[in-house]
Formats: sequence, structure tokens, C-alpha cells
Amino acid sequence: MSGLRSRMQHSLNPLHLYCRLRSLGLAAAKAQRMCSFYERLFYRPMFWA
Repeated sequence: MSGLRSRMQHSLNPLHLYCRLRSLGLAAAKAQRMCSFYERLFYRPMFWA
């Protein structure tokens, strides 16, 4: 895996997104729903296709 792809995969990870949303003050349930949606629509097709 290339260095750039690896860094992008790490920084765009849904868990990282969840932590960022929580640190911005979003409720846990709402952050979890948003991350689940993000993972299904963007993350999996981008990195696991």
C-alpha cells in the first residue's frame, strides 16, 4: 500500500471521524449514525473496492 493511501486511510477512518465529531460536541448517538452512514457510502467503496 502506498504511503499516501495509507495516510489517507488512517486519517479518514470512521473511528477518527467519530472522535472528531465528539470533540466538537456532537452527541454520541448522532456521531455514531453519521459515521455509520459515512462508512457505508464513502469509506468502504473508496478503500475496499
